[in-house]
Amino acid sequence: MSEQDLAVRAGDGLDAAVDGPDAPLSPRRRRTRERLLDAAFALFAEDGVDATSIEAVCERAGFTRGAFYSNFASKHELLLALAGREQSRHLAELREAIAAATADGLPGADLDVADVGRFAGALLERMSDDRRWRVVSAELRLLALRQPAVAGDYLGLEEQMVAECAAEVERLAARVGRRFVVDARQVLLLVAEGYHADIRTAELSGGAVRAQDLAAAWLPTVVERLTVPADAPA
Repeated sequence: MSEQDLAVRAGDGLDAAVDGPDAPLSPRRRRTRERLLDAAFALFAEDGVDATSIEAVCERAGFTRGAFYSNFASKHELLLALAGREQSRHLAELREAIAAATADGLPGADLDVADVGRFAGALLERMSDDRRWRVVSAELRLLALRQPAVAGDYLGLEEQMVAECAAEVERLAARVGRRFVVDARQVLLLVAEGYHADIRTAELSGGAVRAQDLAAAWLPTVVERLTVPADAPA
């Protein structure tokens, strides 16, 4: 082990002695958390949550158990923190994708389906598809189903993500002079479930089809049927 690694480990031992999971995040401690989260993400995707020990996460990140417990109270807390980080990343990516797609032009308020299809295709092409996160999030859902103590935190994360994404979609609809005929949250859940099904189909097909192409076949029609001009009677 290098002198630098020894210094890092020694420093993390000091952090563990004076900090706890609820202590304010210094820049150094934030970097430690990120490295632990990165290590956990890789191991959870490779081996599964149950099969991954705290020791394995620490070893992959290059830190001590003291460093872990100065940042997270348990492996489940680590998993929920990872979920929160990934959801924030996906939300930021959605906003960037919408901004990039709208820069190329928006559909009109009369909502020509072909125009919607082109816009939806451009939007989906800019959204990443991380198989590792699909694996980890599936494990998190199963964990929440099995353990009521985890379920509440999981539902809180899901509700926040859905609400923030629904707000982005509502703003996008307003920009083209449309509004949803049902709650935007329900529209988002419908579209998300459909697209996730397309992702599974594409993955299991071994590359024979793409999720973006499958979604492009139905998404424009869904948008057309579930929106009306903004000035239409309620």
